Amino acid sequence: MSLPDPTITERSYADALNEALREEMRRDPLVFVLGEDVAHMGGLFNVTKGLLDEFGHDRVIDTPISEAAIAGAGIGSALVGARPVIEFQFQDFMTIAMDQIVNHAAKLRYMSGGMVSIPLVIRAPICTGVALGAQHTQSLEAWFVHVPGLKVVMPSNPADAKGLLKSAIRDNNTVVFLESRMLYSQTGPIPPGEHLVPLGSAKVKRSGTNLTVVATGRTVGLALSAAEKLSKDGFDVEVIDPRTLKPLDSATILQSVHKTNRLVVVNDGSRTCGYAAELMATVVEECFFELDAPPQRVCTRDIPMPVAPTLQRAVMVSEEAIITACRQTLAI
Repeated sequence: MSLPDPTITERSYADALNEALREEMRRDPLVFVLGEDVAHMGGLFNVTKGLLDEFGHDRVIDTPISEAAIAGAGIGSALVGARPVIEFQFQDFMTIAMDQIVNHAAKLRYMSGGMVSIPLVIRAPICTGVALGAQHTQSLEAWFVHVPGLKVVMPSNPADAKGLLKSAIRDNNTVVFLESRMLYSQTGPIPPGEHLVPLGSAKVKRSGTNLTVVATGRTVGLALSAAEKLSKDGFDVEVIDPRTLKPLDSATILQSVHKTNRLVVVNDGSRTCGYAAELMATVVEECFFELDAPPQRVCTRDIPMPVAPTLQRAVMVSEEAIITACRQTLAI
């Protein structure tokens, strides 16, 4: 099985995650991988490919088809000092393990008065675009952001995928690490040497003065493309990637809105009670009187995801929808 060439700085999103796992497993023998088809198959999206060959069955473990068992094993091993990285093949399947994640992983450190830690990383693909139907295509990040005790990460490019995953593995809390499925084949440069991206640090992807667009995961690329097209009409759009949804680097976002006085939030989750609404509420609470126009959000429509590609496109966030929301905000 071929492995990524370490002399090449360009990596796919999937290979960047693989590289992060490999480096952390070499660095710390307490790190191991657990999930369905992560060993012999290398993961449904090839993120764990080759790990079995290097680290063996004791540290790369195929499990039965039981998400509750996967989560329980991860929590239990974290309680006794290991640093597990568990994989769910789809984020939708995390719903089967909600008791373990929400009532145990998120709360045991607090309930023990800090006597125990749960250094657990929960990896899961999110979103759609590949015609897998309503039960395999959701973006449920708002569910987990809502839970005290969980950290939630959503990288938008290969470099951040690697740097954030390494930081998540080293964190002493449970981190829900969400990977936009449509990004796995995206390529990009990876900084050489030890590359860590701190949790809780947003990044300004494009500077601007007329409008702030905060986008997450897959939608960051769409927002950047939309901003470039709007620039041809004289609009200077700033694009921010939170990278970590919780804890949120609200200071970077608020500083941008103080400058631009306008806000559009883009997120692949459903609109109602979604993560975009939380971001908008944060901005409105902190700088309502500095806004020159009502904030807008661009989200997936509130319907189960269809299978037909044409219907999928009508439901999902698109570059065109972002441009429309930006134009409406800039026109006021």
